Amino acid sequence: MEQNDKWQLMQEIERAHMEWVTAQKRLDFVLEKEQIDYAVFALEAAEKRFEMLLKQAKNLNVSAADFHRGRAMEG
Repeated sequence: MEQNDKWQLMQEIERAHMEWVTAQKRLDFVLEKEQIDYAVFALEAAEKRFEMLLKQAKNLNVSAADFHRGRAMEG
């Protein structure tokens, strides 16, 4: 796997993590049953996506160190 591909995967993981955190916070503000249903659905979907990307990174031997190296080269 090329360095650029690793970098893109790590960026996807970072975005997925932010989406997961946002979905968790959304639950704090829902009031009606439909909102709760949607918030739970969104949280589960975000969690699955985050887990899927982490598993993909693990299978490809991509680590956080790769991500930080990419950031250092970028800066």
